[in-house]
Amino acid sequence: MTQATNTFYEQIPTVDRFEDVGDTARYIPLPAGWLVGVADVESSTKAIAEGRYKAVNMVGASVIAAMMNALQSRDFPFAFGGDGASIAVPPDAAGPAADTLAAVRRYARDSLALTLRVGLVPVETIRAAGHDVRVARFSASPDVSFALFAGNGVNWAETELKAGRLEEPVLPPDAWPDLTGLSCRWEPIEARNGRILSLIAVPTAMASERAFADLVSRISEIANAAPDSAVPVSAEGMNPALSRIGLRMEARSRRGAVGIAAAYLKLLALSAFAWVLFNSHRPLGGFDPDAYKVKSIQNSDFRKFDDGLRMTLDCDASVEGAIREELEAAHAAGIANYGLHVQDAALMTCLVPSVMTDDHMHFIDGAAGGYAQAAVMMKQQMTPPAAAA
Repeated sequence: MTQATNTFYEQIPTVDRFEDVGDTARYIPLPAGWLVGVADVESSTKAIAEGRYKAVNMVGASVIAAMMNALQSRDFPFAFGGDGASIAVPPDAAGPAADTLAAVRRYARDSLALTLRVGLVPVETIRAAGHDVRVARFSASPDVSFALFAGNGVNWAETELKAGRLEEPVLPPDAWPDLTGLSCRWEPIEARNGRILSLIAVPTAMASERAFADLVSRISEIANAAPDSAVPVSAEGMNPALSRIGLRMEARSRRGAVGIAAAYLKLLALSAFAWVLFNSHRPLGGFDPDAYKVKSIQNSDFRKFDDGLRMTLDCDASVEGAIREELEAAHAAGIANYGLHVQDAALMTCLVPSVMTDDHMHFIDGAAGGYAQAAVMMKQQMTPPAAAA
């Protein structure tokens, strides 16, 4: 195995304009020997109905946080999917990746009462099934880039996982994930322009790559022309959480009743201090709360390409209508299947290695079902009428 293989992802040039992410010529095939990891919260729609979507998002983000800590900050591709996540790791990380996925599964079960399906599959298996995994990087800001996946290989792996055809990693004794940096300390961010629109669009089997890329570009241009470029995160909308729900979830990443209780009390104190600090708008000890909010907006993953387009947008009725029109036309032309879901607020789950550096990341989803509910609509659209009956 060469050093170039291990550092494959670090060497990929970035895509600077989101309008260009549908151009799959910019994507590089995953090297031989690499593995794709997928994770999905089972019965996420039931959890949504119970008002537990924040917990679902926490589990999805925990896959990424735990993997980053297990691989000791080595750069690797990942994508947050709301009710799950996708990753890709080099051959020498196969063991740690499998152990980490299994440990996160235990965390989801024991701490949040959610069932997380996890699987790890060699890229050769995906290619043997007629699919591929190609990777690019979108430069969200000078400090953070997010992985982009194409080739339908990740989608195939997720389908196999949900069908029970992927062998789940064996759980090591007493395994528990290192979730350092994972936090849930912001209140839901209310829509400024009327609604938060969650969008998923995937190419059909008959669609040409160019036709779908053009659709992605047109939808991106509609969003860019909207007020505030339809970005769902805003400085005025970011309010430190004083409610107990998110803080309790973060505290449960620790093990044992004593550890959870101590973590919760510490988080309560930190959140109260953060509320005062962010509302003062004054720097303290080298930390500038207003600058942190600006960087959080830049480092949010509200738009992504993960074998299809995913966006969480703050928009008005006219922007939503224009996007629906584009998607309906693309569906009628056999170019794309899609799902949309509208809600009043967005959720932000964070991965913050240090508040003193600018490489913190923020995973965005709709607050009332988001991507999971949009996926329900898309699946209904993809189901033949006879099968649906």
